[in-house]
Amino acid sequence: MELRHLQHFVAVAEDQHFTRAAERLMVSQSGLSASIRALERELQTPLFVRTTRRVTLTEAGRALLGEAERILAQVRSAHEAVAAVQGVLRGTLSLGTEQCIAGVHVAGLLAAFRRLHPDVEIRLRQEGSGALAEEVAAGRLDLAFAYRTQADTDQLRSVALTGEPMTVLCHPSHKLATGGAAVTPDDLGGEVFVDFHPDWGPRRTTDAAFTTAGVRRTVALEVNDVHSLLDLVDENLGIAVVPRHFRHKRESLSAVPVKGTGETVYETVALLPPPQATSPAARALMSLLEQGTHETP
Repeated sequence: MELRHLQHFVAVAEDQHFTRAAERLMVSQSGLSASIRALERELQTPLFVRTTRRVTLTEAGRALLGEAERILAQVRSAHEAVAAVQGVLRGTLSLGTEQCIAGVHVAGLLAAFRRLHPDVEIRLRQEGSGALAEEVAAGRLDLAFAYRTQADTDQLRSVALTGEPMTVLCHPSHKLATGGAAVTPDDLGGEVFVDFHPDWGPRRTTDAAFTTAGVRRTVALEVNDVHSLLDLVDENLGIAVVPRHFRHKRESLSAVPVKGTGETVYETVALLPPPQATSPAARALMSLLEQGTHETP
């Protein structure tokens, strides 16, 4: 099995189209098709279902995709490790993060990294924590800053960044703001909620707290960015249960402590592959983070 066959297979799986994948790889479409056929002959099974408009993975293709991505990530890591031994950090740093993650100032950290390692290309992606964990485990990301969604596995490990309690944000005229006392999930059962997509860390935390308390809630206003959430709460269209540090992003809102959900229920981590599969660029970034050489907002 040749590496180029795996590279071609992953590209077609990502693009779901032979022509687009061939253009991206800068190879001929006939050459790409021949490469895929050679891989299918070796594995003795079709990897794609081909139609006139697109191609989709077969069950065997889906099984191969994760392994192929991990193999290619390890090959890239090996090349970068050799370059690092030679005194120059090269290659690509692929980083994922949730928005407004606590415990790390991502922009400041990346700026410090670029000053020290200008030959490394930085790629950044924002997604929910569940998706980020899958991307790191599959080798598509070098590391990610996210909410802890699971225990460590053979393919994924976590380094704790920080933990903080959740708090209710509401309009100053809301009845919760005038009460002043800490509230429980039971106290919030009848409220209108503004919240994030279910894959986001804060949403996962809040959902888990209400499920544990046996309180049903409905998210009426679902958004995918922090500013939209704060705007909706600021217009008194609903309340939001969020990590405490969100309060500092909109001083006009009132913050009400939440009790009954633990003191550090929102835990953020750095997600990485196993040590032997961690790229030199990811190790260098984590070293900067641990040294605290980047600015914290």
